[in-house]
Amino acid sequence: MRNHRIVSIGLFFVLIAATVPGWSSDQKDDVNAIGNRKVAHRSMISEEKEIAIGKRYSQEIDRSAKIIKDPVINEYVNRVAQNVARNSDLKIPLTVKVIDSPDINAFALPGGFLYVNTGLLKAADEEDELAGVMAHEIAHVAARHWASQMTKQTILQYAMLPLIFTPMSAAVYYGVMEAYMNGVPLAFLKFTRNDEAEADFLGIQYMYKAGYDPNAYVAFFGKIVQEQRSNPGSVPTIFADHPPTGDRIIKAEKEIETLLPQRREYLVSTSEFSDVKTRLATVMTLQRKLEKAEGGPTLRRRAPTTSTTSPGQQPGGNQKPENDKPPVLQRRD
Repeated sequence: MRNHRIVSIGLFFVLIAATVPGWSSDQKDDVNAIGNRKVAHRSMISEEKEIAIGKRYSQEIDRSAKIIKDPVINEYVNRVAQNVARNSDLKIPLTVKVIDSPDINAFALPGGFLYVNTGLLKAADEEDELAGVMAHEIAHVAARHWASQMTKQTILQYAMLPLIFTPMSAAVYYGVMEAYMNGVPLAFLKFTRNDEAEADFLGIQYMYKAGYDPNAYVAFFGKIVQEQRSNPGSVPTIFADHPPTGDRIIKAEKEIETLLPQRREYLVSTSEFSDVKTRLATVMTLQRKLEKAEGGPTLRRRAPTTSTTSPGQQPGGNQKPENDKPPVLQRRD
């Protein structure tokens, strides 16, 4: 019994350690140290395993989603994302793809697979707004939030094993098991508020380091809040679980003011961003027309007839059947 308690206590401390990031507070706040600091949370899952898992999920998405194939659009979005990644704490390669979806959304799979919806490209007014959302997702990967959550979930499951050997009634045991297995693991299906807050914090720094105005991310928050007020229930997918509340906006503004030195100018937007949005609209219009045409009836041209056929013969030499002959009128006597 004592050994089981020791195991439970040990697992508890491992769980606490898994929630602590691999950096100190001064490193976290030092923008000049970006790229040389450790922001990744501790995890039982290796980076190689995390990349393999992300690659498997990515292959499933590529088979089921409509991936934009236009090379100009893909090159532009990838270039913006890679610029942010180079100025982040990300230690693994980043793979970027664009999905044909109206949702204002972007999401990153474990292992550095980033997907950007066309709805986000349409909703962004400037390049820096697009870069801000991607910086937030890159921060999730850099901090290894997914791997950390999976580690905590695994530890909690192992922590339940000693209960099997603890004397208690069946009703009590199953009640405790249900609380752990149905209540706690649900928190790991999506990022926690602390993870989202950290992704905001790191993403703003990555934007700044890449040359963008971090206030653009806050401005994009404001657009979402205004949309929600005008049309209740219209919060985009990216903000459905952790909406851009006033407190979240105020916190981001405070972090920008206290941590990031002022710059005379930022990379706000380029004419290329407008050109890409125009091209995207054209590509999607053509794609819709092709999809509509492929789903419609197909007309076939009738084979031409020749004049060498006899009156009672069809083209190709086949005789007309008897019931296909025209009726003959006979004179009555």
